[in-house]
Amino acid sequence: MKPVARRVLIGLLTGILLHFIAAQVNHYLAPWQLHVWVGGLVVALPALRLSYRGGFWIVALTGLLFDATTPVPFGLHALLFAIAHLLVYRVRARLASEENLIGVLVALLLNLGLFIVFAFTRFTVTPDVGSAGLRLFSDLIVSQLFLALIAPWFFALQVRSLEISGAGLRDDPTVMI
Repeated sequence: MKPVARRVLIGLLTGILLHFIAAQVNHYLAPWQLHVWVGGLVVALPALRLSYRGGFWIVALTGLLFDATTPVPFGLHALLFAIAHLLVYRVRARLASEENLIGVLVALLLNLGLFIVFAFTRFTVTPDVGSAGLRLFSDLIVSQLFLALIAPWFFALQVRSLEISGAGLRDDPTVMI
């Protein structure tokens, strides 16, 4: 298997694991009517450290997984994750992308931006906008706190999984992709 395909497979598997962990946390938060969303964490490391093509396939396929398990038009997560990936990929040369703190900050900003976009795309189908706004705000606060706590672990999991699989983070500079 080629290293790029191996990176995509490992990225997809870690994205699936993150999705299951978030689902389990949401199960435990349900009595308090709270919900965590970690979409920014899915996009952060592939956009900051992987090649464009490999990172794109990771976020697009993981976005399709998110689409399959949420009541949104199919392809919305994949499309917005791909756009977020492109935006971060274009500015990553200006960032210290190898630093964990930068990765966490990028994940928090991506999560905030994507959360707001999703809120506005779904706001038109909400019967009570006033209470929905308060609920979305509380979900955003809980999501950002959860993401800040889990992001360093998740980045380490992704990097270590890539190392164990032999795919690594970088492409061979002599090979054109």
